[in-house]
Amino acid sequence: MELRLLRYFVVLAEELHFGRAALRLSISQPPLSVAIKQLEELVGAQLFERNSKEVRLTAAGAHLQQRANQVLALASQATQETRDVALGVRGHLRVGFVGSSLYRGLPQALSAFQLAHPLVRVDMLELNSADQLQELVQARLDLGLVHSVTPPDRVRSARLMNEPFLACLPEHHPLADQADIDLAELSAERLILFSSQVSPLYHQRIYQMCQTHGFAPEIRHEVRHWLSVLSLVSVGQGVAIVPAALKHVGMPRLIFRALRGEQPSSELLAIWRSTPENPLVRILMDCLLTAIAALNDAPAAPH
Repeated sequence: MELRLLRYFVVLAEELHFGRAALRLSISQPPLSVAIKQLEELVGAQLFERNSKEVRLTAAGAHLQQRANQVLALASQATQETRDVALGVRGHLRVGFVGSSLYRGLPQALSAFQLAHPLVRVDMLELNSADQLQELVQARLDLGLVHSVTPPDRVRSARLMNEPFLACLPEHHPLADQADIDLAELSAERLILFSSQVSPLYHQRIYQMCQTHGFAPEIRHEVRHWLSVLSLVSVGQGVAIVPAALKHVGMPRLIFRALRGEQPSSELLAIWRSTPENPLVRILMDCLLTAIAALNDAPAAPH
């Protein structure tokens, strides 16, 4: 059934006069009469009683008037919601994130995004970088926030931030009194590291940093989350090389120290599918960049 026929019918049902209804519809009377006849044939019922003096709705017409108004209202709502989705005003966004992004502007970005877009539902899922990439390719995520990854051709990526690695030590470590540390000074330490299966590029990068400074680290613990790394360091199970953002976690019994010399950096990347384009992804990324810039401009907290 054409929506056009329902619109013509609803206007005539309100006016009960072909001339006035045609005027409201900006058409002449003959096309209106043809349309009403087509609708009556389509529904198999007479909708109006007509004579030279008046036009009246039949019982069937009165019933259809109520239903037609509902259908047209739903069609209008669907049209507006579809337009809102295209404009990034309404929709559903599924976002994956690594734990360290919670200290790299993600909470602030989400607050700003949801304040400006209250009709958008955002679902958050904490996953490691490899799992996020898989979920994204299988269209179960719209946006991922990951450490270093090598995305396939159909996945786009953008670097959101770049920061140094720091040495993370238990508070009573012999090197805790130094302002900075040469990585070679940790050669005899047990290293707590991300699992190579969870984040192979991160694992490889930290391992190669140690090799560049003349030693192969003794790795006793491999974990899946940065907070697990910090927790093990805090209870004296070893030391770690971590992104600078993690010094803001606030976990007790930890000391963070800069590494001397030129070192590789830690990246936070945004990844998303190149098609179909989702305007909400770009809007949230803009919020992230704004939040990260604000954090970088903020005074450093004492530690």
